[in-house]
Amino acid sequence: MKTRYFKGFVLTISIVVLSGCGLITKKYENPTLTDEQQKGLYRDHQSQDTTNLTDVKWQDFFTDEHLKNLIQEGLDRNYDLQNAILQIASAENTLKQAKQQFAPSLDFTPQVTYNKSSKNALNFPSNVNINLQTTTVSLGFSTSWEIEIWGKLTAAKRSSQAAWMKSIASQNAVKTALIATIAESYYTLLSLDKQLEITEETIKIREKSVEAIKALKESGSLNGADVVQAESNLYAAQVTLPDLKRSIRELENALCVLTAKPLQAIERSKFDAQSFAIDMKIGVPAQLLANRPDVTAAELGFRQAFEVTNVARASFYPSLRLTAGSGGISALTTRTLLDPTSIFVNLVGGLVQPIFQRGVLKTNLRNAKIAQQQAWNTFEKTLLTAGQEVTDALYAFDMAKEKQATRVKQIEALQKAVEFRTNLLQYSSTTNYTDVLTSEQSLITAQLASVNDQLQEFKAMIALYRSLGGGWK
Repeated sequence: MKTRYFKGFVLTISIVVLSGCGLITKKYENPTLTDEQQKGLYRDHQSQDTTNLTDVKWQDFFTDEHLKNLIQEGLDRNYDLQNAILQIASAENTLKQAKQQFAPSLDFTPQVTYNKSSKNALNFPSNVNINLQTTTVSLGFSTSWEIEIWGKLTAAKRSSQAAWMKSIASQNAVKTALIATIAESYYTLLSLDKQLEITEETIKIREKSVEAIKALKESGSLNGADVVQAESNLYAAQVTLPDLKRSIRELENALCVLTAKPLQAIERSKFDAQSFAIDMKIGVPAQLLANRPDVTAAELGFRQAFEVTNVARASFYPSLRLTAGSGGISALTTRTLLDPTSIFVNLVGGLVQPIFQRGVLKTNLRNAKIAQQQAWNTFEKTLLTAGQEVTDALYAFDMAKEKQATRVKQIEALQKAVEFRTNLLQYSSTTNYTDVLTSEQSLITAQLASVNDQLQEFKAMIALYRSLGGGWK
């Protein structure tokens, strides 16, 4: 009889499981880009080259050995990256715990129960003498096991798995950003070194100019105003030195913080020795989905929210639990505790159908759907931002190259102008020192601007490498 009831129970549950699987939870599908969406990612750059710049390792992308050492130090010790790695460990622990939801729980429940009844409350005859005090010793176990029916546990596991994968993608995003930040800071430091070098050379030239102007004054060719003007021009160059040195020191300190080492001078190369021997290959737009770790993290965030919605949806349906409320050995005395007749078992199997939960389940589902839509919006924004960053970097690179081509001609013309006016000042009266000063000031401004133009090119290359997701592979 009992066997027949048990078989009927199992058959009923089997029908429920088979009918419920795949109907409650939805299957996740990876987002894809339409042709129109792909065209909208890169403005005026519709490359179909399947070779992506991000396939280049950062060790090959950067050629400066000092920079490579700094990047490696940052990857080994940077605090933000270390925290990202710890976040992966935390997400992995959560994933392991989610996988264990399929297994039953088991608790050891030893108990000692003392009970004393009231004689007046038992309604026994006065001549009946019954022991009103009992002590029960129990060494038992309790267990509970929820059987997967509607995919709720599976969805919860997939949500934790997406969170774990998202933490890995986030770590890769931190790594990519760190490499780019260190590289940009390094090249900016080199550019400051170059500006300091130009300024110091200018100061030497102006010191000689002051001496020459004084000699011309002694000969009667110039007056005292020209000498004062020459000295003022010298001081104008000298006063820029402290700001340049301060910027260099601050940038060195910033690089030390990025690489997690004590504040110190940074070993580095020369600005003029830098170059990038790479092709400008940006790859097809859809590759952003695979290469940009922040886009991947955003997509995984949506996947996580999607599975949380599945969990909330499945929570409306019955849960099947097998419960052993207690099981073990129990006796009134410790002497009979190990007797085979002291064994007891209490096994319960049943469905729990939520009926009235004060709106909790509906609220959870609504909020889960809202969070899912927010996650999707974040994914689309991240993807669009990625396209913007690629486009901006490409255009910045093009403009930097265009500026440099013109700047070279400007510097050549200004060098000739300074040379001509200096000769005229010494050997002719057709010019004055103000004209020489104006030409010299224009020349140093153009030389400093040329350094910034080249730095803009370097930064554009780094930004393109980062915006395409380079550096983390």
